[in-house]
Amino acid sequence: MSSHEQSYRAGEAKGHAQATLSEKTGRAMDTVKDKAQAARDKASEAADTTRDKASEMAESGRETAAAGKEKTGGLLQKTGEQVKGMAQGAADAVKHTFGMAEEEDKEDVFKKRDTTNY
Repeated sequence: MSSHEQSYRAGEAKGHAQATLSEKTGRAMDTVKDKAQAARDKASEAADTTRDKASEMAESGRETAAAGKEKTGGLLQKTGEQVKGMAQGAADAVKHTFGMAEEEDKEDVFKKRDTTNY
């Protein structure tokens, strides 16, 4: 075999080797790209799930706070009305005791009582 023929075969072998390497590299790159895309998709899905859960928890917290506010407001209003009624009754009793009650209040002062529930 001549030197020229050996050179030709060596070049041909080198070309095949480069083509094979290029093909393998391309497949490896495709695999890496696919895995990277899968990781991005999974991370995006996890972020969406976390965002949705946080939103649900925040809404639940707002609802709980509103319910507590309504309950507390009602209790404070009821207590205020009770205190106001007791204070008015005490004021009427003192007026009656010292003779300062008006005529219409004199007969009812001891009959009046706080009708709110304690």
